[in-house]
Amino acid sequence: MISPLTASGEPDEAAIRKLVGHTLGGGCSGLFVLGGCGEGAWLTTTQRGIVIRAAVRAVAGRVPILVGLMLPTTGPAADAARQAADEGADALVVGSPYYYPVDAGIQERHVEAVLKAVSLPALLYNIPQCTHHALVPATVARLAGDERILGIKDSAGNFEVFQQFLALKCSRPTFMVLQGDESLAAASLLQGGDGLVPGMSNFAPQLFVALHQAARKGDVATCVELQNTITDLATLHSHGHWLPALKAACALIGLGNGHPSPPLARASEEHRQAIESILRRHQLLPRHRSPGLCKRHSRHSSGA
Repeated sequence: MISPLTASGEPDEAAIRKLVGHTLGGGCSGLFVLGGCGEGAWLTTTQRGIVIRAAVRAVAGRVPILVGLMLPTTGPAADAARQAADEGADALVVGSPYYYPVDAGIQERHVEAVLKAVSLPALLYNIPQCTHHALVPATVARLAGDERILGIKDSAGNFEVFQQFLALKCSRPTFMVLQGDESLAAASLLQGGDGLVPGMSNFAPQLFVALHQAARKGDVATCVELQNTITDLATLHSHGHWLPALKAACALIGLGNGHPSPPLARASEEHRQAIESILRRHQLLPRHRSPGLCKRHSRHSSGA
């Protein structure tokens, strides 16, 4: 889930409520807040608390809320874990520490320390393009020996490694393997992946729910068709920085105003127009929306 922010940079609680309603209304079975799309590593402790609290209130127990702890080292991650627990999170999401070089032993101690800080379970998160350190299958296998490790979200984009994570289910069938790379969504589900954690489900949740359902039925033709749509939609990320682009797509359908946390800036007008064209191609824009609405809306409203 993205973290909608006001023009002054504060979490927009009304927009968060609307976003939660949109994603759950589209059939999503859980929410991952304060991950990459949620700017968790860049928000302040106070901002993080507001986002969690607003999401918990909006969900009202309907689905689990997983809170990202993608911070560079153990102390801040453990503090964030305690904050998440206090605010009502159902589970945590933790990856590799970063900035300094780390090995498998350091990664394991990091995860173990976070688990020790609270009583919540945790999902591992493999996203080496951000942490610059991969959680390799051997490390994940050792961590999976703890039943509090629910599974892994793999966003590395390496399908061979993803298949190695799937193999861990042979020894522990309850270990969940989730795909975060949208380009591999259909292939991952058809190979036995448990689900998806896609950023574009912020604005097109029904698309990914439909893919999940088709894969469970073994309907390969529908999976291919839906994957082609997803792949085309994902081109919106090429219009400027991917995160402001994603937030711009959300704003175009009335979810937030497109403001990212600094030092990122909102998508330019040129990029917003290109993103609007992609959404229009897939009939994702509100029917009442007229050209230029996003620009006017951003000056007068926080997107709530």
